[in-house]
Amino acid sequence: MTISSASAFAVISAGIFLLVGLFSGLWKFLQMWRSEQGLAHPYVDIAHRASLLYGFACITLAVLAHFSTFHPERNLFAVAIVIAFFALAVAGYLMQAALKGPDNQLRQPHKMGKHPMPRAGVAAFMVALVLAEIGGTLYLFAGALQNPLLRFWS
Repeated sequence: MTISSASAFAVISAGIFLLVGLFSGLWKFLQMWRSEQGLAHPYVDIAHRASLLYGFACITLAVLAHFSTFHPERNLFAVAIVIAFFALAVAGYLMQAALKGPDNQLRQPHKMGKHPMPRAGVAAFMVALVLAEIGGTLYLFAGALQNPLLRFWS
């Protein structure tokens, strides 16, 4: 059985995100257990949930890449760019939690922990994230739609 590099990368990434989700879930539980209010830092909760969801999203990317009729290296690039931004988002959430940052990193003034972040930098990152995640996924989906194996309307 053969699997493309794009699909293999996405499956391995899914496992990593699942593990990050499980370990951040443990961190969340420990914070909740120690808290008088029974709550964890909001970004521990966000990192936990996002990691689990991104793990499943990676499986979807693996399937789209598998069925895509587009060039394998371009599929790998699309998968890699989407997953890179998933990872950057989760890393940011984990850093906010570790630094005991604000409960909303998009509220002004923008901060990473207690350190100020430039509004233009945050905006540029968010635009890049949106373009990369949506663009890469649309590319893979378009490639999968070209596959005759997925044509049920013929």
